[in-house]
Amino acid sequence: MKFLVLNGPNINILGIREPEIYGRQSYDELCALIKEHAKKLGVQVEFYQSNHEGDLVDAIQRSYFDGVDGIVFNPAAYTHTSVAIADAVKGVGIPTVEVHISEVSEREAFRQVSYIRDVAVKTITGRGFAGYTDAMDFLVKLQGDKK
Repeated sequence: MKFLVLNGPNINILGIREPEIYGRQSYDELCALIKEHAKKLGVQVEFYQSNHEGDLVDAIQRSYFDGVDGIVFNPAAYTHTSVAIADAVKGVGIPTVEVHISEVSEREAFRQVSYIRDVAVKTITGRGFAGYTDAMDFLVKLQGDKK
């Protein structure tokens, strides 16, 4: 089983960016945590982060041709603005879990809008880095339920 862990804008500066909201751990620490969890689950994991909308669309489309079984996706600010990204997720049909480090429901009004939520199989918010591992657990169970 292979998962793509996809992250949108500014996730690469975790630990620097608003640590009171996103914590003090870095993007590299997030990736290390995910790799460790993937090893426990016996799944392959690939990472991709971009600050550019089209690059994220390309990564989603590429995942279809690369045989990815599930996507763990923090679209970050594009959550609230990108129909193109939502269309890509819907278009490839790969089970995608929307993840947000912070509890977006308790933040600014514009963060209440998610174009991804309607095309994701699940949304996890406010769990910090654990949201990513929760998403992986969900996708493993989902794949197992399909068998």
